[in-house]
This record gives sequence, C-alpha cells and structure tokens, in this order.
Amino acid sequence: MATKGTGRYGRDVLAGDWRRPRKGAVPDVPLSRDLVVEDADETFCGAVVGWDKATVTLEDRHGRRRVFDLGPAAFLIDGAPATLVRPAAAPRGPLRSASGSVAVPDARARTARESRIYVEGLHDAELVERVWGHDLRVEGVAVEFLEGVDDLPAIVADFSPGPGRRLGVLVDHLVPGSKESRIAERVRSEHVLVAGHPYVDVWQAVRPSALGIDRWPEVPRGRPWKEGIVSGLGWRMETGEAWRRILGSVRSYADLEPSLLGRVEELIDFVTGPHPDE
Repeated sequence: MATKGTGRYGRDVLAGDWRRPRKGAVPDVPLSRDLVVEDADETFCGAVVGWDKATVTLEDRHGRRRVFDLGPAAFLIDGAPATLVRPAAAPRGPLRSASGSVAVPDARARTARESRIYVEGLHDAELVERVWGHDLRVEGVAVEFLEGVDDLPAIVADFSPGPGRRLGVLVDHLVPGSKESRIAERVRSEHVLVAGHPYVDVWQAVRPSALGIDRWPEVPRGRPWKEGIVSGLGWRMETGEAWRRILGSVRSYADLEPSLLGRVEELIDFVTGPHPDE
C-alpha cells in the first residue's frame, strides 16, 4: 500500500540522491493559461487557469479545480519534471498582441461590424481567438463557426453579403480537387472571400516544434484522424483533452504555420478594409 505523500506506488527503498535530478536538470517553465501539467505525485492533471506568488490553480477536463504550491520540480509536463515559475515582466517598448501587431492596452471592444468571419469548427475558432482575439475585438469583427462546410452555400445566402456586409470564410483542406474547393467556388464573390489551409484539420496548423515534436504523425486511411494523431503521439487522453494541450502550446503567431497565418490575415484585411464600391 502506498504511503501518503510518496506517490502512487510508495517510496522506492533503493531511491537516494542518485535518483534525484541534478541541480539545473529540471527546467523552469513560465506559467501561462491553458498550459497542461500534472502534479509530481500524479494525483491530478489539468490546465493552468490562474496563479499567484505561491500557488497555481489547475482545472481538469471535468471542470474540477485544485490549488497546488509552487516549488522545485513540483510538476510534470509530458511526463518530465518541471518547475513552474511566474512569467517574467514584459519588456519595455510597444506591447504586441499574440498576432504580432501593436497591442492597444485597455481597448474596449468595438461595436461589431456587419461583416463576419466564419470558420469550420470550434477548434478553428479557439485558435483564431488565441492569436488574433485582441485584433478582432479592436476591429469589431465577430468570428463564428460552421460545424463543417457542406451547408456553406445556404449559410452564405442566408447571410446576404453585400456592400459593407462582407463575409470571410476559413476552410480546412482547401486544396485543388477537394470537396472543400468545389464548395468554395460556388460561394465566392466580390463580397465573399474563401481562404483556407492545406491541412486535414486545423490541429496541423500548429507547428510541431511548439509541441516539442519533430513532425505530426501519419494517420492510416480509414482511421478517425484525431484519434490517430493522439495515438501516434503516445498520449493517453481523449481528443478534447489533446486539443487543450495543443492549444495551450500556442503562445503567438510564431507557433503557427505560415499557410494559416497568411490566410487569416487576408480574411481580416478583407472584412475590415476599404472597397472601391463601398
């Protein structure tokens, strides 16, 4: 039976100083919201939702929260010991948003424009919010998700694009000959811009280096793609929790592939910029 406070399997009687990480071997990891960690005793795994000078609050996938003391090697990240530390003070100079644009401190959200940006699903919307949320609020652009593009022609018709009411659409797997490309051609107009990235899912638009991996796993045909990715990465978790880990690895535009960055910037410019006929 495990002794309280010694971990899941109790203390190893052979353990000694030789098993402890050498000084400096355990990395310091700055705290950030949505960073997924586990306490060193492996009793609780969750995403960082807050912290103060001495503690950090974690929330698991069921919405349960626990508070832990900060300390050396007190947590695990991807199974490896880590010391969570408060982030360094922001450097002097112009503040930058996650997209790299100059941030507007304490800016109130602008009244929403009639123009909109639609994305395929919730994960796409969360990723866009993660990197461009500040910019979109300043510009007054709302982002909505479609739950797929099969009904895009009807959705566009219902939106009724026109002068001063533009629609930008971000589509997954927008490559020549794909179903998505054929649907996109049906809705494009001077007031509708459809842009997309080449990936099967927006997960792959996150650079592998942001997750500490060399490349995304290959998923055999016929297997659910997200489940195949989770299995290929060796993660023992559901796809929802896997997405939280992936999203938590994105700190700024530098963690995303250029093929997504350019398309989102293009859509934002389209729905906010001037038009000769408007």
